[in-house]
Amino acid sequence: MQSGRNAMESMKESAANAAASTKSGMEKTKATMQEKVDKMKAHGPAGKEMAREKKEERKAEAELDKNEARHQNAAEKLHNAGPAGPGHATGGTYH
Repeated sequence: MQSGRNAMESMKESAANAAASTKSGMEKTKATMQEKVDKMKAHGPAGKEMAREKKEERKAEAELDKNEARHQNAAEKLHNAGPAGPGHATGGTYH
């Protein structure tokens, strides 16, 4: 039963990591598209450079968010897949 629980926790973690990667990719794409719009609206090289910098910041933030989510998913997996014998917080009561 324990191996089944570990397999389920691994599947949950993998699904959550895939979702975090997808969200990060979408945020990066939105940042790139917004940069294009900002560059078209810019009046000179300084405005275009600001648009590029803003894009890079948004992409870096998306990557940080993804990594944070991966760490959180791993920690949650460990927490949920802990020992489940009597006397442990995740299983039974201690007599």
